[in-house]
Amino acid sequence: MDDRQIIDMLFKRSELALKEISAKYGKLLFRIADNILHCKEDSRESVNDTYLAVWNTIPPNNPDPFAAFICRITRNISLKRLRSKTALKRSVADLPLAELEDELKDLSFEEKIDARALGRLIDRFLDSVDEESRVIFLKRYWFNDEIEEIAKSTGLSESNVYQKLSRTRKRLRKYLEKEGVL
Repeated sequence: MDDRQIIDMLFKRSELALKEISAKYGKLLFRIADNILHCKEDSRESVNDTYLAVWNTIPPNNPDPFAAFICRITRNISLKRLRSKTALKRSVADLPLAELEDELKDLSFEEKIDARALGRLIDRFLDSVDEESRVIFLKRYWFNDEIEEIAKSTGLSESNVYQKLSRTRKRLRKYLEKEGVL
């Protein structure tokens, strides 16, 4: 079933839409959640919370592309769950985003507030890099894939993946400096 049909079913409030989402995207959503949470039970809960959030937001939303919409919901729910789980520990250092911290630490208060503008800048930056670097960057920092997984899926060595990530982060820093963000 294609995404348009699933969205139409959601607009008609058919619960079958949730089964279709689960069949089509369940494994992807679970992988996103588990890469963040590293706990099967919490990951399943995040995916189930995603289904509820999709049910509650469509309608009125009519997302395009649908896959990116539900992946973003899963990611946000999982990050929120991780923050609440680690609130007492005050540590989320195992997240790959910590690697980007050095490149973004000089952001002014205003830029930290305007995360959407920063997101748009990063999108533009990613449009300017080669496809392989973009895929590796997104696998690491959006999907939170481990270096070993990225190496296997791209056919590169782990050291090559580390090197490409390092170079891409440095290019991102230069790009943000050029744009006046840093």
